[in-house]
Amino acid sequence: MKPTALVRLVLSASVAALALSTSAFAQQTIKIGSVLSSTGPASFLGEPEDKTLRMYVERINAAGGLLGKKIELVVYDDGGDANKARTFATRLIEDDKVVAMVGGSTTGTSMAMIPVFEEAQVPFISLAGGIEVVDPVRKFVFKTPHTDKMACEKIFENLKTRKLTNIAMISGTDGFGASMRAQCIKAAPAYGITIAADETYGPRDSDMTAQLTKIKGVSGIQAIVNPGFGQGPAIVTRNYAQLGMAATPLYQSHGVASKSFIELAGPAAEGVRLPSPALLVGDKLPDSDPQKKVVVDYKKVYEDGAKQPVSTFGGYAYDGLTILVEAMKRANSADPKKVRDEIEKTKGYAGTTGVVNMSPTDHLGLDLSAFRMLEIKGGDWALVPSGS
Repeated sequence: MKPTALVRLVLSASVAALALSTSAFAQQTIKIGSVLSSTGPASFLGEPEDKTLRMYVERINAAGGLLGKKIELVVYDDGGDANKARTFATRLIEDDKVVAMVGGSTTGTSMAMIPVFEEAQVPFISLAGGIEVVDPVRKFVFKTPHTDKMACEKIFENLKTRKLTNIAMISGTDGFGASMRAQCIKAAPAYGITIAADETYGPRDSDMTAQLTKIKGVSGIQAIVNPGFGQGPAIVTRNYAQLGMAATPLYQSHGVASKSFIELAGPAAEGVRLPSPALLVGDKLPDSDPQKKVVVDYKKVYEDGAKQPVSTFGGYAYDGLTILVEAMKRANSADPKKVRDEIEKTKGYAGTTGVVNMSPTDHLGLDLSAFRMLEIKGGDWALVPSGS
């Protein structure tokens, strides 16, 4: 045989061996995808989600993997851009061949990706807050965070307890803020709440003094509700204090449930109330609470690994991954359709967000009891006593 022919033969054999090796590796792993807003304006959501997924996949693999295989996590950063999110979702399906997806940091990016996973019939567990992610119910789409509708209801429940019925709203125009504003307007009449002023701000606005001054000028306002996430709510809180409005109770959404909000808002955050998962007050829960062990353990693992304070957003990713892994165990399979069926059967799962009970008509599985009303006191979270 000529040397050149021999070289070609050896190269061909090497390429074939590499292809077989790659194929064998793929068969020996369970590919789970994730598209997160790890950078950009929603990075305070995506960064802890990313860190959480990587930490817990590493822990699962170190403990022997899942169904006798290692989990291979494929993560893309959409920077908060819905178009990029959809492109990455397509890549996860067509190129990476993932069997499930845990991700979607924002409502906007999640909504952009839903058609891709629905068409491919691959389970998608979103980490976004907007109710439209799961309403109407779509066969392959689930989510872990409480909805914006639930946040409105929890806030209104507390307002009603305090006999505060005439309110103002100042909302972000981002996907989450706009969705929660709409949900609050719908929910208000059932709680006897009147929205006497309704202002908005853009995601890049750096001062909301003008909108708050308008609210201040409306007679009889008893409380202010701010649907939004990111830096906007912190700016609203600072401007609200600067305008001497602290005597009017201010409510934020669960979209700011992280220590970074307190740091950004500074002393102005004192007294602000918001609905939140139990994760932020895990050490204050009674030992009988079914969530206590979960949230305390997750907080320790996250803070030891990430070297930063825990946030509810990373908790959403923990719940999404755990629900998915448990569904695969019950199905004894990574087949997307079998896994989808088992996710939908999730019952009694005590996670960081609450106790989850899903069904064919409920792809979230949480009720209002999963929310705790918190107040910021002394730069930290405090549980609001029942009836206060």
